[in-house]
Amino acid sequence: MSAASNSQLSGNPDWWRGAVIYQIYPRSYQDSTGNGVGDIKGITERLDHIKSLGVDAIWLSPFFTSPMKDFGYDVSDYCGVDPVFGTLDDFDVMVARAHDLGLRVMIDQVLSHSSDQHPWFGESRADKTNSKADWYVWADAKADGTPPNNWQSVFGGSAWTWDARRCQYYLHNFLNSQPDLNFHIMEVQDALLDTVRFWLERGVDGFRLDTVNFYVHNADLTDNPPADRSAGAGIDAPEVNPYGYQQHIHDKTQPENIPFLKRFRALLDSYPGAAAVGEVGDGSRSLQTMAEYTAGDDLLQMCYSFDMLGPKFSPEHFRGCVEAFTEASDRFADGTSWPCWAFSNHDVQRHMTRWAEHCDDPMQLAGFAVQLLTSLRGSVCIYQGEELGLPEADVAFEDLVDPYGITFWPEFKGRDGCRTPMVWTKTGPQAGFSDANKTWLPVPQEHLPLAVDQQAGQPASAMEQYRTHLHWRAGRPSLITGEITFHDAPEGALVFTRETEGEVTFCAFNLGAAPVTIPLPAEATPLKGVGFDGETLLLAPISAAFAEVTQA
Repeated sequence: MSAASNSQLSGNPDWWRGAVIYQIYPRSYQDSTGNGVGDIKGITERLDHIKSLGVDAIWLSPFFTSPMKDFGYDVSDYCGVDPVFGTLDDFDVMVARAHDLGLRVMIDQVLSHSSDQHPWFGESRADKTNSKADWYVWADAKADGTPPNNWQSVFGGSAWTWDARRCQYYLHNFLNSQPDLNFHIMEVQDALLDTVRFWLERGVDGFRLDTVNFYVHNADLTDNPPADRSAGAGIDAPEVNPYGYQQHIHDKTQPENIPFLKRFRALLDSYPGAAAVGEVGDGSRSLQTMAEYTAGDDLLQMCYSFDMLGPKFSPEHFRGCVEAFTEASDRFADGTSWPCWAFSNHDVQRHMTRWAEHCDDPMQLAGFAVQLLTSLRGSVCIYQGEELGLPEADVAFEDLVDPYGITFWPEFKGRDGCRTPMVWTKTGPQAGFSDANKTWLPVPQEHLPLAVDQQAGQPASAMEQYRTHLHWRAGRPSLITGEITFHDAPEGALVFTRETEGEVTFCAFNLGAAPVTIPLPAEATPLKGVGFDGETLLLAPISAAFAEVTQA
């Protein structure tokens, strides 16, 4: 099976540039077996819905064999499908159906760590002399028995766990059931690349690389310095999580990561059209790291960070993110780096809740958000349910399953609120997601009026706004691959042009609470939106407008 040979897919190897990628969280998309957990057959059943939105590709969060301590991000077999999700045959059928619809398929690759149930780790921990003894990051205790250094886990507490069998500590940047692989060992890199090749041979079109800047650690295990606690707060702020007490300059984003990414890209290039997007979590350095990891043509095609996945909602913020990335790109590779932007995903509170205070009409906010996201220079990821305008669900403590949320509840409720089942119908068993009496996370009652069957055919609904805008954007090359130029604008407004050969699109957004008057460029012809009045545009709050500018 070869994705590149499928007649429904374009032969453009740069299809990913400006692409719209729809993220699927398999546990929560569609249950085809009645066990309360979504699966691959269920995804196949719902591909027509995804196609109707006008997206270019799907990204599946992990479906690999796993003990599910972190719901698939702890892999025990990189080349197997966990039985809860189905079989390899189910996966092949899903890929074939997606390709028939003209959708490319990207899958999550969790390379920085495995499950402690992976056979590699079982062998590595057996003793200090076996063939995989150094495949994970092991270190002796200090003289007083304490961990080798001060590194902290993202999920709280020390990043080191004692193993009585080897009488050593092993490193885990996340759960202690997710030991870190040792990328300083070439055999580890080779083995991981073999698993990537396995999925390329099955026809996948690309990968989302989990925690891509965590692959390599400082080999000397140097202590991290303390963080500047005056810099601001976030999920990992010291008040909530001790991870925020440190500057993470030795436990991730090491220079040795670059050679591995080049090896990864070389493998991708042997499968025409294969592409990757890396997840970068690097604090204030994230945009710089994104640019560095996508510089030139021998690293990753694109990366995304968490910079637009937080509560900030202002023209200055969005412009600042794009300009900071562009500046770093110019510095690293003459502007060749390419970003991928997202407003929501499976790790953060949904943006419809984060930004709710800025607009009283959720459907208006949803439509505005997709227009803004898909107008910025870069590719974009849209998270399942985003097209319905779903808010964050309030999951009761007794229903929580996310270890991150259970640890820090109630100050941080974890990620379950954005992972609840997709709502397909307002009535019927479990909103059309499952026939089970109980689903792995409860279906939020407040989501039912936003179900797919309630929004279909309603022009003002979030779903129809997504469909209309994404299909319209697909016909505007400047919004897909064009350069971006920001322009001065009244307070609360964000104005820029996207330009490619033969086309200039003028984009205006009002993020404020009051109408703004925006001068139009000469020879501007309205394309989309209201408020055009000759030489000016009167833009209402939380609204957008587009015009075509005739080139001289």
